[in-house]
Amino acid sequence: MNGYLDMELLRFTTAGSVDDGKSTLIGRLLYDSKSVFEDQLEAVKTASERLGNEEINLALLTDGLRAEREQGITIDVAYRYFATPKRKFIIADTPGHIEYTRNMVTGASTADTAIILVDARNGIVEQTKRHSYIASLLRIDSVALAVNKMDLVGFSEEVFLKIKSEYTAIAEQLSLKNVHYIPLSARDGDNVVNRSANMPWYGGATLLSLLETLPVKEDLDRLPVRFPVQYVIRPQSDSFHDYRAYAGRLASGHIKVGDRVTILPSFTESTVKAIDEAGRSLDTAFAPQSVSIRLNDNLDVSRGDMIVKSDSLPSVGTDISILVCWLNHRPLSIGAKYIIRHTTDEVFGIIKDVHFKVNINTLENITDDKIVRMNDIAHIRMKTSKPLRYDLYADNRVTGSLVLINESTFETVGAGMIVKSLEEQTFSI
Repeated sequence: MNGYLDMELLRFTTAGSVDDGKSTLIGRLLYDSKSVFEDQLEAVKTASERLGNEEINLALLTDGLRAEREQGITIDVAYRYFATPKRKFIIADTPGHIEYTRNMVTGASTADTAIILVDARNGIVEQTKRHSYIASLLRIDSVALAVNKMDLVGFSEEVFLKIKSEYTAIAEQLSLKNVHYIPLSARDGDNVVNRSANMPWYGGATLLSLLETLPVKEDLDRLPVRFPVQYVIRPQSDSFHDYRAYAGRLASGHIKVGDRVTILPSFTESTVKAIDEAGRSLDTAFAPQSVSIRLNDNLDVSRGDMIVKSDSLPSVGTDISILVCWLNHRPLSIGAKYIIRHTTDEVFGIIKDVHFKVNINTLENITDDKIVRMNDIAHIRMKTSKPLRYDLYADNRVTGSLVLINESTFETVGAGMIVKSLEEQTFSI
């Protein structure tokens, strides 16, 4: 049992244009890897018959909303879990429609790998570029281009190689690394879990074999120490009369007893006296462990502060440059005040300027239209009410990300990635 719990976890997202077969691919992956329970399969069989399908519609394994099943499309982000003897997986099945770009950003934000589907009949389309851009934007480590529905083009090697050639140019433009190309048929299972006899010309891995061997993103514990304080523990009891500890989850890095640390934003220094976890003491804690840290000095530390190693400080400032995906039906408003939630901290921020919006389909920057609507991605500048402790998103996805919240309705209106300002470097993928 312990070996199962210790298995490596790979998070991946699927994306593609409408009707490229994302849900069918995931259904086939679950079915052929024997990750579907009997009652689930029976429910899918019943739903397939009700919808008039002659065969089992494996897409229904992931299409959870009634509206999705009726329309045959993915609307919301559907998360699914499965495991093989080699690895555990969490899948985020994201929508293909342009109006659900925000859902794809949400689903892909924690992914190690992106599977981008292409219909072999249609080749590279605008949505392919859109999803590839988002994969690049979110710094997803590897991309698998799944050329689906090969059965409908006679399993043609020429068609596959043409699509591969076109996408290679896009990958280079977006600086996508570790791109893998797989020809498959999700409906029939060709090259999904089992190797296809219909494409003897393809000598690469099946999709599942690839997912089982792809490297997981760089371990969080290799990054600089970032410990956002979530709660100050002061029991005020006879047993723990002088106990003072700072609880939270280690966002990145590893910290050990005796380390010299700095508390931000005060820049006061101390050393780690002890690390506690569930009633036991540790010599070292690794991200993403949840622990309590005790220091050798009694300092003024509260929720939202950050404990870091003194030799690797993050940026601290009130002028923040952000790439934001707008999630709300109300457009972004220059000069408006929003709540910024960043790690365990919460501050107010005012949007000072919109530098440009991104035309994801053409990969160009739009500078003459500063109205940021739902699903738009824009480079903005914000001024915060007090300093944030942050890293660039490219360096640390935890401390480099934030969300914007409407202070009146408390709706989450934007998902942001902290980037270099235009003065430091013009943004490029």
